[in-house]
Amino acid sequence: MIADIKKSAEQKMQKSVDALKHDLSKVRTGRAHTGLLDHIHVDYYGTPTPIGQCANVTLADPRTIGVQPFEKKMLSVIEKAIRDSDLGLNPATSGDAIRVPMPALTEERRRELTKVVHKEAEAAKVAVRNIRRDANEHLKKLLKDKQCSEDDERHAQTDVQKLTDRYIAEIDKVLSTKETDLMAI
Repeated sequence: MIADIKKSAEQKMQKSVDALKHDLSKVRTGRAHTGLLDHIHVDYYGTPTPIGQCANVTLADPRTIGVQPFEKKMLSVIEKAIRDSDLGLNPATSGDAIRVPMPALTEERRRELTKVVHKEAEAAKVAVRNIRRDANEHLKKLLKDKQCSEDDERHAQTDVQKLTDRYIAEIDKVLSTKETDLMAI
């Protein structure tokens, strides 16, 4: 029972860290990456479809994303979807491909993005602490129901705390990496 609680807590904490990494990948730095366009959907014959399913998305250079539609008539639809997205990008069509240049970030915008990143990291830390609280409550319930000894419960709580510390340190590491990425010119 105790091992199941610890394993469950560890899996949930790992999911929190993975979710943070996914959320932070959407925060735009000065560099281009293909994952930036993942959440944009285009109207593909009446069906909202992710760009990756109706076009080939590649990196043309470190500051430009290249989008090559599978069908030529989708060119204007994809360009409009990118322009209308909340990313503030200005795509340009060149022949049968779309070039999406990444605008340079201003110092003020970098600071705003840093604040956003801090909020995301704090939310992930709160999630990890809530998982710790839930695990400790389960352990106390086991003790109350006399399914484990006090020593086992105390050792398990110590292990859960070590897990929490480890995942919070990992969140801090992810945060500092993203911050460095944002502030690099």
